[in-house]
Amino acid sequence: MAVDTGERSDALDMGTSALPGRVLDIGVLRSLSRRSDAAGLLRAGVHVGLLALTATLVWLASGQWATLIPAMLVHGFVIVTMFAPMHECVHKTAFATPLLNELFGWFAGLVSFYNFHFYRYYHTWHHRYTQDPERDPELSDFKPESGWGYLAEVSGLHFWPLRPWRFLKLALGQTRGIPFVPESARGKIALSAGLQLAVYALAVGSIAAGRMEAWFGWFLPALLAQPCLRMITLAEHTGCTQGSDGLTNTRTTLTTFPIRLCMWNMPFHTEHHLYPSIPFHQLPQAHQELKSRLAHVVPGYVAAQREVLASFATTAAGGGPA
Repeated sequence: MAVDTGERSDALDMGTSALPGRVLDIGVLRSLSRRSDAAGLLRAGVHVGLLALTATLVWLASGQWATLIPAMLVHGFVIVTMFAPMHECVHKTAFATPLLNELFGWFAGLVSFYNFHFYRYYHTWHHRYTQDPERDPELSDFKPESGWGYLAEVSGLHFWPLRPWRFLKLALGQTRGIPFVPESARGKIALSAGLQLAVYALAVGSIAAGRMEAWFGWFLPALLAQPCLRMITLAEHTGCTQGSDGLTNTRTTLTTFPIRLCMWNMPFHTEHHLYPSIPFHQLPQAHQELKSRLAHVVPGYVAAQREVLASFATTAAGGGPA
């Protein structure tokens, strides 16, 4: 299997957060930045295998609500965390072979209700301007500032209603005026989003025709499990400092193996933001190299949510983000 030495700059074109002096030695960084088709294909195979396994659990539980709901929650978690490989493919670090990043990234975005090609440009600016209130696109989306806002965000209230309209606008090429989308990318994004809409339309059509496989095997599980992904993504930056200091503007969460597995090690989020050239399978080692320098490290997502909620009180009191 191909292995990339990491010496190319395409995974670094998103920029890195500002560092107070060099944190990683360049030799260590070069070693950690080696991309691997073998590692990517193994993790992709595990994730797709989990999709098939949990879908089978849903099918076996059909008609038995006491077991169907838990089965759909587990299956839904595997579905919504397909966001993680899409994100990794956006960085071109899931695989050493570029085409594999393109193909699996689009598929993962389809499954998790994101558009891979639009997200690439959106996410580029997020990395370049992390926690910049004026330019980070994540901060221009809804960000909770209170307990009620937190509940609205975690429930998916600000996610699901926007999906159909966003995909439709992308498919129609309506990206003019979005500062991070270059004119040259409009056609590719439109084609990509149009193909996704066609797949979603076929799934909705099958439901309307009385075949409920897409409803119980895809849409409803994703709806039930979306709060899990929302809590994970909220933990990445909420309550951290605003500004470009990569050691303080992002949070790392030390979580359980199943979550690290399905999230492709993205809970090591500060490490990823400091050095986006480091692929998912090297992030645990990057954490060992960097952990003594990190400002925000929490022992799990319960602790992370406590910090997120506490940050609202700090902001309300006029103290700004923690």
